[in-house]
Parts: sequence; structure tokens; C-alpha cells
Amino acid sequence: MPENSQQNFAGIEVGSKKLRGVVIAKDARVVDRYEANYEPDQLIAALSDVTRELQKSGPIDSVGVAIPGLVNREADRVLISTNLPFTARDHIHADLVKATGLQFKLENDANAAAYAEYKAGAGRNARDMFYIGIGNAIGGAIILDGKLWTGASGCAGEIGHITIDTEGAECVCGNTGCLETMASGPNIVRRARERLNRDNTSSLSRLAMQDSFTAADLALEANNGDDFSMMMLERTGRAIGIAVASMINLLSIERIVLGGPIIEAGDLLLKPIIKEAGKRSLRQCFEATQIVAGELGADAVARGAALLARDAELV
Repeated sequence: MPENSQQNFAGIEVGSKKLRGVVIAKDARVVDRYEANYEPDQLIAALSDVTRELQKSGPIDSVGVAIPGLVNREADRVLISTNLPFTARDHIHADLVKATGLQFKLENDANAAAYAEYKAGAGRNARDMFYIGIGNAIGGAIILDGKLWTGASGCAGEIGHITIDTEGAECVCGNTGCLETMASGPNIVRRARERLNRDNTSSLSRLAMQDSFTAADLALEANNGDDFSMMMLERTGRAIGIAVASMINLLSIERIVLGGPIIEAGDLLLKPIIKEAGKRSLRQCFEATQIVAGELGADAVARGAALLARDAELV
């Protein structure tokens, strides 16, 4: 049985098919973890079930729920989320409070991951930080002087929708050539498939024919020395580096933290990001900015949601 605490806080990450929950003590120690699959039309029931499982580690004061999409946390409303059915988006906060009797705080998943890295990961000891989460989508978050800066609508930081290629693919947002169309997991796979149709010499050719082929497969082959896979990661890194340079020139931020499952490719992705950012940003700004990989891995989003529930009055 996990260690009990007099004052615990929970965080739950809403993924496309899975809920990942953590419990932290007031001092930010992780007390417990729990994961469960769910069906989108049963989201409220699934979140309530996960919350009850997390309560087995001890009383919980408040729960943070991190959602992929645009969230106005001041109004406790989900503005846009492709993962959530429309009815759940409108009433998720009230429904969760009613179902569990607990306090809930809603947050964007990138904001949650950023806050976790800032408090307990690669952003420690920085005053200002920009976070980029690279996974099925690309999100961003800005922390200035220790506080999340979410802008007038609560939507600041959406670096995934910065235009990188005006002639590029159409994005889910309606724009064309967004960073997300080039560097998110599904779009890395799309670009790899398109090239493999013209070049079948890579060890990925067989894998790419499978529906289950993912960006993680490409990263694995790259780390095994596959030239095609390394080229795809290098080009992906260059695209991300262009966006990173824009953030450096705009904000002259102290630290940029790159997280999410795609960054687990390591230096094969991180090095071209840093190289391209250095080429495209003002030298003085670039030299004052640290660009690093996140440290918290798969825990980052849920842990950040819990920390935001703990620090709700401060952020």
C-alpha cells in the first residue's frame, strides 16, 4: 500500500485512449500511480473511477485534469479538444465535481507538463521557461517569473500552429504548413510513408506497411543506425528548430524544455533542433537560452496537473 499523507493532490492525464493518474504529497513526492483505458463516451465515469482508485492512497484535497486541447482554466471550460465528445467538453468540470464531491481544476496538457518540468524536472532553477510537448500533437506553454502565462483567452503557447511551410499539408486547425503537420508523431509517420513509397531501401519499408507503424518505430531504427530513419529525424528536428528560433527571438527565454514521447529519440532529434535554432535566431538571444530535453517522461502531464491542483491559488 502506498504511503499515506495528510494532504495529497491528484493529477490525471486524458490521453486518446488511456487515463494516467498520479498522486503527490504536498512536498511534490509521487505517492501513487494508476492507469486505465477508457472509451470517449464514458469519460466522466472513467475519470471518476480513476479518482477513486487514486483515493486509496489517502485523502485527496484536489484533482487536476490535463486535457489535450484549448482550456480556459479560469472559467473551468474546455474550448476545443478533438479527444473529447462535445457533451463532455461543455460540462466536464461540473460533472466531475458532482460525481466525486472533490475539487477539480482543468488544464491544457502542455501547460501541465511545463509546470511539472519547471517545478521538478528540466526547468528547475530557471526563472522563465518555454515548454514544447511533441507527441500525437504539438503543444507549448510559457512560464514567466514562475507563473504560467496563458494570454487573454487561456490559449497562449500554441507553437504547434506556427506556420513552418506555407505550401505544406493542411492542419487540423485549418491552416497549412503548421509545425504540427511536420513534427507530430502521426505526421512524422505520414512523411516517412510518403518517402518510403519512393525509396524502399530502408529497414523501415517492411514496418511502414503495417498499420501499427509509429514514430517510436522510426526512432528505434534511427538509434539502430538506419540512414533513412536518421534523415527523417534530422529533418523533423530542423522543422522544430525553426519554431524554437522564433520563440528565442520573440521571448529571449532563459530555458526551452522539449518533452513528449518523440523527444525520447534523444540526440538524434535534439541536436538538429539546437543546430537549426542557432542558425535562425539572433546570436545574443541564442547564447542566453538553454535548450534541453525534459526529465519527467510519461509522468510529466499527470504530475503537472497534480502540482497545479496543489498550487491553484499561486498560478
